[in-house]
Amino acid sequence: MSNEIKTNDLFTGEVKKKADALLAKYETKRASLLEILHLVQEQQGYVSVAAEEAVANYLGIAPIDVHEVVTFYTLYYRAPKAKTRFNVCRTLSCALLGARDIVGHLEQKLGVKSGAKDPAGQCSIQEVECLGACELAPMLQLNDDEFVGHLTKEKIDELIKKQ
Repeated sequence: MSNEIKTNDLFTGEVKKKADALLAKYETKRASLLEILHLVQEQQGYVSVAAEEAVANYLGIAPIDVHEVVTFYTLYYRAPKAKTRFNVCRTLSCALLGARDIVGHLEQKLGVKSGAKDPAGQCSIQEVECLGACELAPMLQLNDDEFVGHLTKEKIDELIKKQ
């Protein structure tokens, strides 16, 4: 019953209308999961455990299935996100070409450890899985839309100044 209430609270008005339209695009409800999660994150800023349960209930799937997706993809935030987010690729090409040094430099310059955000919520550093541009290694995703490659400490300093 409580999941039903959460679902009713989350999927109301315009959000329900958009979610229903997304469902109509797919042969199965589960196939719309990624887009539904984007919709929830757009509305709330992140995907909480309560939201995961509401999405599972809305789609008629197990909550663990939603949780696995949210925790697998770095594009979903599980807590309110920092204003500026440095997501540094840590997979093979980037690791071999200095990603760990880039993370260390960011930590030193920003005073924030990888996997955390500053107390004011202004910036965060996260080591993430492959960003799909090995030819630009080492690289990072700045916020949700900017990708920067061939990183050096100087490039990091420039990015920080712009923020």
